[in-house]
Amino acid sequence: MIPFASLRGTTPAKAAPPAARSGGAPQVLSSAGDFEGSAEERKLLCLLSDGRLLIAQGQESNPHVLSYRARLQKMARQCTVEVVDIETIAALYNNGAGEQGGRRHEHSMMQVTAKELLNRACRERASDIHIRVRRCSTETYFRIHNDLLRVGSQTSEYGERLLATLYGAMTSVSDSSYKPTERQDASIADRDKLPPQLYGVRIATAPTSEGTLMVLRLLYNDAGDTVDLRPLGFSELHACQMQRLKEQPTGMNIISGPTGSGKSTTLQRVLSGALQEAGNKLHVLTVEDPVEYPIDGAVQTSVTNAGSEEERSRLFSAAISNAMRLDPDTIMIGEMRDKASAQSALRASMTGHQVWTTVHANSAIAIVDRLLDLGLPMNMVADHLVVTGLISQRLVKLLCPHCKVRLGAAPDTLAAPLLARVRQACGAAFDQVCVAGPGCPECREQGTAGRSVVAEVITPDARFFDLVRSGAKGQALDYWRRELGGQTLLEHALAKVAAGLVDPRMAEKVVGHLAFEASRAERHLNVVEALHAG
Repeated sequence: MIPFASLRGTTPAKAAPPAARSGGAPQVLSSAGDFEGSAEERKLLCLLSDGRLLIAQGQESNPHVLSYRARLQKMARQCTVEVVDIETIAALYNNGAGEQGGRRHEHSMMQVTAKELLNRACRERASDIHIRVRRCSTETYFRIHNDLLRVGSQTSEYGERLLATLYGAMTSVSDSSYKPTERQDASIADRDKLPPQLYGVRIATAPTSEGTLMVLRLLYNDAGDTVDLRPLGFSELHACQMQRLKEQPTGMNIISGPTGSGKSTTLQRVLSGALQEAGNKLHVLTVEDPVEYPIDGAVQTSVTNAGSEEERSRLFSAAISNAMRLDPDTIMIGEMRDKASAQSALRASMTGHQVWTTVHANSAIAIVDRLLDLGLPMNMVADHLVVTGLISQRLVKLLCPHCKVRLGAAPDTLAAPLLARVRQACGAAFDQVCVAGPGCPECREQGTAGRSVVAEVITPDARFFDLVRSGAKGQALDYWRRELGGQTLLEHALAKVAAGLVDPRMAEKVVGHLAFEASRAERHLNVVEALHAG
């Protein structure tokens, strides 16, 4: 018999065994089904069929317990809370296996399968895992160097069990139990559930016309190996500009780029570098949804477990406002996603804080349009004392140095129009241009070896923003290039093509036609990217 405790006392008291109360042992509802708890939740609580929710002593305010109770309330499940020893909860799950024993064993085996999938993805250095459950099959893909590669196929039943295991048994932060017919978000943050190469995994699911799609974003824990931005692909000019932004005590610096363009990694290195240079005497506070990469020396806070997008936006904005009252020197905001969070970020930069954040925009100057679209006033956005840095970045594939081929030796590799564009854009540097080779053991027959940043960094002054406010964005860009030494995304990509680091075809997929603005780009073709030349 397993004793229970009453909520009335501070120390768990012995209670009548379940059989004595109800004429039979109650079933454990939190082990499977609609009320199944995550692995972390099951360590701390147990929901029984007789209406009792058992909570381990001292864990009443634990975030996992509060999240589970909120879920029950949302599902209109009434329960009576009782505080018990943590050993009682463990014993209930162990003794209550009964008829579910086979299912539990299968669940455990599927967890092993899930971990092996993550290990394999890490070995392949995949950035994402896609699992597509269809009516008759399950397809698994890895995104490697931005290409989606199919790596396996199984039955649809296998996929359903795998998704339920990944979401229900391995996640530490989720909005509810796994529901294949709903869009859901979660994350795996417990290090004992992850390969050593990973810091965390972000999960998103969505129902499809044939079944369910789950995408796992892998967050590698080697982002902080160095604080130097140049190994990521930033030029010497960019590194100097970013250093200047780091050294300014106030102002908002905004990084734009599509999903998966390396914005979080850039932020991680920028803030880690600032902390190191200050001897960890800065108070760096982050507001993220969720925390992605560890920043040694920073205080990182997460906004999670919101019941809806509106609630998430409200909590995120409230977290930014709260951060300003916690005496920070620097605030990092994971993303400005709506008017409320953008206003809070702008307010922080106007009240004596340095702010780093991200936003989705097509270029550095387009960040201004995005902020206006979010509802911020032009006179605040176009103020060089408030918005101090506009950064845009993308990722392009780097050619394998062992098997790449000079374009001059194989001109037929490119279509005639592209070949003409490359000749026009690269001029005298054409002989150095290379294209992807056939692949070799060094690059696992891919022809590419990693990815590199192409970026543009605008450090605006009063004249630049005067032109922006007057609607003369073209003149503002010309002023930035000629007077402030600016380098566009296209010009940076062209420099990498001219140095033989990037295939012209791969560059055009990211930045568009290389011949566009070629005359302006000529002055950048003598840039030697010694970082990658080897």
